[in-house]
Amino acid sequence: MSKYSLSTRNPWNFYNVVDGFFGDSSDAFRSVARDSFKVDVKDEEGAYLVEAEVPGFVKEDIELSLMKGVLTIAVNKVEEETEEKPNYIHRERRTRSMARRLYLGEVDEEKISAKLDNGILSISVPKKAAQLKRSIEIE
Repeated sequence: MSKYSLSTRNPWNFYNVVDGFFGDSSDAFRSVARDSFKVDVKDEEGAYLVEAEVPGFVKEDIELSLMKGVLTIAVNKVEEETEEKPNYIHRERRTRSMARRLYLGEVDEEKISAKLDNGILSISVPKKAAQLKRSIEIE
């Protein structure tokens, strides 16, 4: 391999350096897996159970929405480190923002419920009752 070729293992390759510079981390080995949160979806008889790992977030940091059968889980947290001295030389702010979208199809929007407990967000999304047979009146 030539010394000018781009390797994904090299933390100093152009793409890793640019990604690290514009991202919220100086770690050149950042990955999508670490920058997102894990989600499990269980298909139960009458509902979907969605569990998302969101450690370090409180319910005020989380926004849930449903549009056209797509459930969006978005988290946003602004952390600010300040010193009590008014003439600080160094001050940092860090923003963590992530979102996951899950297509669930026809669901009962009015009966969705969510609970946050010990860093696990549990969302119960009831399925819409499917009508197997419908009579059609002839005019």
